[in-house]
Amino acid sequence: MNKEQFVNKLKVIVKPYIQDEEAFKSLNEQTDFINDLQINSANLVDVVLDIEDEFDIVIDNESMEKMLSVGAAIEIIETKLSEK
Repeated sequence: MNKEQFVNKLKVIVKPYIQDEEAFKSLNEQTDFINDLQINSANLVDVVLDIEDEFDIVIDNESMEKMLSVGAAIEIIETKLSEK
C-alpha cells in the first residue's frame, strides 16, 4: 500500500470526527489531527480504535501518543503491519 492509499483510508476514518472542513479537503501527510482538523483528544482515541479495526493491528500507548499527524499515523501503521 502506498502513501496515497494510506491517506485515502485515513480520510475515511477521520471524516466523522473533524471540525474543520477546509483543512480536511487539503488533508496530507503534514496534516495535524488536533491543530488542523480540530479533532479533540477523546475523538482521537476513537480514530486510533478505528485504525486498529481497519488495518487489523494493535497500537500501543506509546505509539498512540505519537500519532498526532497523518504522516505519523502512516509510519505507525506501516510499522505495525510489517510486524505481523
